[in-house]
Amino acid sequence: MAKDVKPTRKNLMEIEERIELSERGHDTLEKKRDGLIMEFQEILDQAQDVRSGLEADYQEAQRAIDMARAMEGDVAVRGAAAALKEHPEITTQSKNIMGVVVPQIESSKVQKNLQERGYGVLGTSARIDEAAEAYEELLESIILAAEVETAMKKMLDEIETTKRRVNALEFKLLPELQENQEYIEQKLEEQEREEIFRLKKIKDKKEQEAKEEAEEEAEQVAVQ
Repeated sequence: MAKDVKPTRKNLMEIEERIELSERGHDTLEKKRDGLIMEFQEILDQAQDVRSGLEADYQEAQRAIDMARAMEGDVAVRGAAAALKEHPEITTQSKNIMGVVVPQIESSKVQKNLQERGYGVLGTSARIDEAAEAYEELLESIILAAEVETAMKKMLDEIETTKRRVNALEFKLLPELQENQEYIEQKLEEQEREEIFRLKKIKDKKEQEAKEEAEEEAEQVAVQ
């Protein structure tokens, strides 16, 4: 690549400016990458807790529904589920984490009291109430897990993108620019040495011509 660059002082100045900008950009991206990794680690820790909680809630919901089916029968359980009139509502917003837009999921009407569930209190048992409550808690955990997992994926994608940009600057662009800089500096030094040598030869030639003229004049004076 260096051989394609004309060794001029203008090009040297432009390359030096690009190197300075690239180095600043590299430092900025490194800081962003490190900050993103720290944020990602926090989200990852949260995700691990959420996954553990989700697994526990799932196991509890399964236990509760199995118990309700065993004690009350499938017909009663399905009837209680069909009585539900108000379904959970999900709204999504967004928040910014170091330039990365991640979802923020808000839920409502997930956990309900006995009246809000729609089935009659007299027509059901505590087992069905426990199963309904367990599944409401499970749904809350699923919503939270969806938010955290999506945020984690977006953060990871941004980290990988930033890493690629850092590596491109560090291992490709900056080395190429520095190679061009060295090439131009070397060529300019060679040109400067050649110019000095040329000027010295011109000076020596003029001094020699002046010396010869002086000698000729001296001979002419001696003859006269």
